[in-house]
Amino acid sequence: MSNQLGKRYQCEVCGTLTLCTKAGSGVIHCCDKEMAIQEPRRLPSSD
Repeated sequence: MSNQLGKRYQCEVCGTLTLCTKAGSGVIHCCDKEMAIQEPRRLPSSD
């Protein structure tokens, strides 16, 4: 899996957040584990 430009990654162990500023074929690691891509935040409804 390659890292994706503009996506945020979060470490499941220590909670570190990383923003990818340059896409590539590598994988982002923290605490000897692969970092998980963070899902987009939901916006509140405008009702």
